[in-house]
Amino acid sequence: MAPVSGRSDTGKASTRRALVIGGGLAGITAALRLADAGLAVTLAEARPRLGGLAFSFQRGALTVDNGQHVFLRCCTAYRGLLQRLGVRDEVWLQPRLDVPVRDVNTGRAGSIRRDPLPVPLHLGRGLVSYPHLSFAERAATGKAALALKRLDLADPALDQRSFGDWLREHGQSPRAIEALWDLVGVATLNATADESSLALAAMVFKTGLLSEPGASDIGFARVPLGRIHDDMARAALDRAGVRVLLRARAVEVKPSGDGAGRHTVQLEGERLEGGAETFADLDALVLAVPQDAAHALLPPGSLDEPDALLELGYAPILNVHVVYDRPVLDRPFLAALGSPVQWVFDRTPHSGLQGPGQYVALSQSAAQAEIDLPVSVLRQRYVPALERLLPKARQAEVTEFFVTRERTATFAPAPGTARLRPSARTRTPGVHLAGSWTATGWPATMESAVRSGTAAARSVLGELR
Repeated sequence: MAPVSGRSDTGKASTRRALVIGGGLAGITAALRLADAGLAVTLAEARPRLGGLAFSFQRGALTVDNGQHVFLRCCTAYRGLLQRLGVRDEVWLQPRLDVPVRDVNTGRAGSIRRDPLPVPLHLGRGLVSYPHLSFAERAATGKAALALKRLDLADPALDQRSFGDWLREHGQSPRAIEALWDLVGVATLNATADESSLALAAMVFKTGLLSEPGASDIGFARVPLGRIHDDMARAALDRAGVRVLLRARAVEVKPSGDGAGRHTVQLEGERLEGGAETFADLDALVLAVPQDAAHALLPPGSLDEPDALLELGYAPILNVHVVYDRPVLDRPFLAALGSPVQWVFDRTPHSGLQGPGQYVALSQSAAQAEIDLPVSVLRQRYVPALERLLPKARQAEVTEFFVTRERTATFAPAPGTARLRPSARTRTPGVHLAGSWTATGWPATMESAVRSGTAAARSVLGELR
């Protein structure tokens, strides 16, 4: 991006000033992009760390990620951010899609995998051999996939329908929806097919499974998320000249009064001098915060329907963490059918766990029914479920059991949500939006967050020029 500068009243060159509020992936991306373009950028984050909802914390000797965050090869924006942060070697990406799936009721084990063939032949052999569907269900699934590929993602009517209704219209049985479509869709959309917009679901499956042969290959961090999204992000921001303020919460945004589209922002925080800091006459402001926080900070008139942000609901994710005294999972991850367990991941190498034990984490999306259950109830539910899923767990002892809860993990991708997601540019000059909930065309993923930060930076630079 070309540098953006202006002229002062004396005719000397002056650097434009931007404030990014929010230090998640969207805010980090926007701040880096704006700094690259020559703006003087400050990034303010209310929490004591960067990374948003993709973070780590210490629990005794364990380094714990708040949840299992994965990406796909098609997540080009997020992978670009990883390269910018210098951590490309600290993530793992499958050479070829292979998702092991075990049904605890039948005892069958199979996998969703691809071959090095053109689309859609790359999935043909994997679908034919998938043991969790009957021959008729596999044939119907193939036809539905081809019909899905023909959908026009630009058609606004898609967002008015549920994915579940569309699947049933295309011959998908309840078993096929459970064993294939929801197996993938719940993990990526954080909602079941019946709770998901057809537009978002079609985008996920067309982009991830039906665009390029390798698009769906799965990747995740080899190291704690905090190293990538906090430590290395802060280092990259520092190299770019971005000033980072942690524990700094925005409490007010108001016009500067000069009629030039500049704004003044009041920050509060215990580490700020005097407990507060005022940023006056900002040339650009990026609100990279959750939708309800953006609603509270946006100046009046910024959006045609500001309350639409409050209509864009949240969907929770529950993460169950279990440490055993011995290995119980013999692969990096496993998906389950016929079980309350959705996906289980081996977190041992990332956590610093010492000794002969193993640390596994369960990622439970669309967890509305369980997000507020006591830990004791969740333990009674998931320890036996893991013993059914992982035979080696039956002889193992649980040494630690705890949960992390993200009640507002993502926006709810229900039918009709497209109209609720605003673009980066608002009606108020100088004020821009970023966040995975904005109109990126993607569900609430790390990819969507990074894309939104890029869109916000482009919106700022386009307006300043």
